[in-house]
Amino acid sequence: MNVKSTNTSIKKKSKFIPYLLLLSTILFFQYSWSQNISVKIIDATTKEPIPYATINIDKKEHLISNAEGFFNLSETAIQDENTLIITYLGYKNLEVKVSQLSKLDYIIALTPTIFELNDVQVNGKKPNPYVIMAAVKANLSINYRNTDNPIKDMLFVRKSTATYPKEVVVDINQSTGFSKQALKQVNSDVQNFTNALIKSPPKEYTDMLCNLFTHTIKKDNKSFESHKINVLKATVLKNEGSTTSSEELKEIGIKTMLKHLDSTKYYRIKSGLIGSRDTISLRKDFNKKKTKSKTADQSTLLTTTKYNLTQFIKNNNLGKSSEHDFINNPELYTYKFEGTTFTEDNDYAFVLSFLPKKGSAKFTGKLYINESDYAVLRAEYQLDEGENLHNVNLKWLLGIKVAQNNNKGILMFRKKSENKNYYLHYASEENGNYFYINRPLKFIEITKEDKDILSLDIKYEGNSTTKTEFLNLSHSLVTDTDVTKVVENEFNIVSLKSYDPKIWKGYHAIEPVAELKRFKVKE
Repeated sequence: MNVKSTNTSIKKKSKFIPYLLLLSTILFFQYSWSQNISVKIIDATTKEPIPYATINIDKKEHLISNAEGFFNLSETAIQDENTLIITYLGYKNLEVKVSQLSKLDYIIALTPTIFELNDVQVNGKKPNPYVIMAAVKANLSINYRNTDNPIKDMLFVRKSTATYPKEVVVDINQSTGFSKQALKQVNSDVQNFTNALIKSPPKEYTDMLCNLFTHTIKKDNKSFESHKINVLKATVLKNEGSTTSSEELKEIGIKTMLKHLDSTKYYRIKSGLIGSRDTISLRKDFNKKKTKSKTADQSTLLTTTKYNLTQFIKNNNLGKSSEHDFINNPELYTYKFEGTTFTEDNDYAFVLSFLPKKGSAKFTGKLYINESDYAVLRAEYQLDEGENLHNVNLKWLLGIKVAQNNNKGILMFRKKSENKNYYLHYASEENGNYFYINRPLKFIEITKEDKDILSLDIKYEGNSTTKTEFLNLSHSLVTDTDVTKVVENEFNIVSLKSYDPKIWKGYHAIEPVAELKRFKVKE
């Protein structure tokens, strides 16, 4: 063995290692800065994350930190000279250069502002929360009126739905049209279906980034708002074949049993005294015809998306919607003055908490109200303990009970640059429902004489949740010509197997929480 030659080789390699490390480091930073990066906002004192803080990027786009305090910067925003202005009610505004983020380990700490409650006075007196709320109500139509100028909003919307079955029982008590082998297979399929529902509750996440154009048109001496939408990207993440819709779950269950019936025959379904007029069958020609008919009646995905989005914005417009009675009907609530804090414009904001006073009031929460114009800058609300919305209890009569047992949200508004009133910047709306169904079900063959094919009892109990997050990334004025030129095109929703941050490369999106990041589609 040539020891000298080997040592020489080792020395050459050892000299080459630092160059490899340097090259690897350069490539690492180039790669990391070419992707969206994640930043966390915390309280400088407690080190706790600060959810729903606003991040202004070079005065162009406005992001939001998620429920865990994180936000992400797109590739286009990661420029050293860009300035981030972080604001949150109750904390001092903070400016940070993008070039400083790495030195901060991508953690931004905000410092709380301190107020002495005794120093807060209005016209020499302690603020009266009921006088403040009267002023809020009187100024709603002014503070939240829509502009007549054409506008363009870049919006990101995330919707998550989940169904949590607690108990699913299917008891077959009559089967005139089944062989013993078929009945055994039906029981096995139904049991597998119900076990799968309980073991792996169906969940679905949908993300969408779009531009929404709004302008006013006049017809018959009346003014109407008109909208156009361009969907830039949309994704869905859910288990293949799963659904969170109660109607679709019912259809899946019915198909599970129907596939064992005679595929050449037609059936109808009867539940108790209620009979269905719909004809069902596994015949290919029948279902093909039915699918075409159904498709012709349905709205397009683009039309439905635009309608749902504009309705969401309208329902959360405090000047037009009456859904938030703790703002629109203050006489129903008891208010308490909690103090004053700074706004991001360094104005003062009153902080009021509220509780139900009358039986029709349902919510508890907190309001942040601008002292100068009495605009609600932020509203936090949730159902009071023990309260339900839209409660329908026909458990003993029809075996049905439905109750909306969860309703909570956050609304945040920003001042428009064009006319100083406000638009919806961020909204988080979460709804939960309890379902109980205990009913008999019959599959009846359609012949000259009705013939019972299958008779069973179905019991289902569970909960479902729906959460919508809405973020207005940028709000800007455009011209009527700009809106006229917009061409609306149908779009496709990209199905994902797991959350992939690369899908939003170059765009801004609400940073997903840990639960969404962990979610993977089961093969």
